[in-house]
Formats: sequence, structure tokens, C-alpha cells
Amino acid sequence: MPITLYSYWRSSAAYRVRIALNLKNLPYETVSISLAPGVAEHRADDYRAMNPQMLVPFLQDGDLGIAQSMAILEYLEERYPETPLLPQNEPSRTHVRSFCNLIACDIHPLNNLRVQQYLKDELGADGTAGQDWYVHWIHEGFAALEKLAGDGPCVLGNTPSLADVLLVPQMYNARRFEVPLDSFPKLVRITDACNE
Repeated sequence: MPITLYSYWRSSAAYRVRIALNLKNLPYETVSISLAPGVAEHRADDYRAMNPQMLVPFLQDGDLGIAQSMAILEYLEERYPETPLLPQNEPSRTHVRSFCNLIACDIHPLNNLRVQQYLKDELGADGTAGQDWYVHWIHEGFAALEKLAGDGPCVLGNTPSLADVLLVPQMYNARRFEVPLDSFPKLVRITDACNE
């Protein structure tokens, strides 16, 4: 039974998992779950029964179902170690984890779709206020990431790691929302090299 990834094309968390699956050369099927307003397939009863949090990504591998991108990435790393995305040595291994958590715990949750919708619908922070919120938290996180990034084509040297897996989708979002990136030349260079 192949791996099944429940995904949405614009979800940066699902994007992370797609990158990892492809870097590991793991065959998988994608089931699209639309998060688009007015469609909201993630709130359908059958998806909610499988994934009570009603978010993407959700990975099914045999009888095991896993929510949350970081849990999925760690599972893939442990279950399919043939193409490792975590360095084998310390302190590099911990450095990559720290870089990942800065994105997954400090940047992404403040700017994801649910937060953006709440800011707009419940707090009236649309237009400039919503954009200012987004830019502020990207800049806060990217300032730290810029200092943690190395000088190679990837975050930590010449080989893609989970740090790159998380950086590329977060940079996609920053560009999508037209966040000024002049202060982050390393992050821009690394992302561009990874996208090549």
C-alpha cells in the first residue's frame, strides 16, 4: 500500500512533506484537500474522522496516520533512513532541528491561514494591518535564520537537510506576500539554490 499524502497545493506545511518525500525518492499518492474559503474540504466529516485537527498535511502509511508536518518529517526520517535529511553528527543534527523549529514553531503558526482569517474576520485587521502583522513575524524569524544559515548552497553545507525542506516553503510564502527580503541575502541565495 503506497504512502498517501493529504495535501493542499498552497499549504507550506504540506509543501515541506512533499519536498521530503521527493528528496527521499519515496513513491506516494496525493489526495488534494482544499482549504479554500467556501470549499473547506478539510472540514468534511470523512476527513475530520481521519484527522480531528482538520488540517493538512496528513500522511497515511499503511495503518499509520500522522498529522503535523514535523511529526511526519521525523517519522519519514526514522522509517525511511536511506536518504537522511538530518545530519548524522552533532552539533549539526541539533542545529538543523533548531532551524526547523524556528520556522515550524515561531514563524509559521503566527502567519498561517487560520490566523490570517481570524485577524481579518474577528479583529478587523485586514489590508495594511494584516500585511504588517505578516511582515513583522517573517522579519523576526528570518533575522535569526539569517544568522544560523551557513555559506553553502544549502542551510548547512552542500547537502539538503530538513532545514532546507522548511526554508523553501517559508520563503515561498514570504515572496507570495511580498515581504521585503533585502536583509536576508543568505536565505534568498539558499532558497534559490535549492529551487534549482
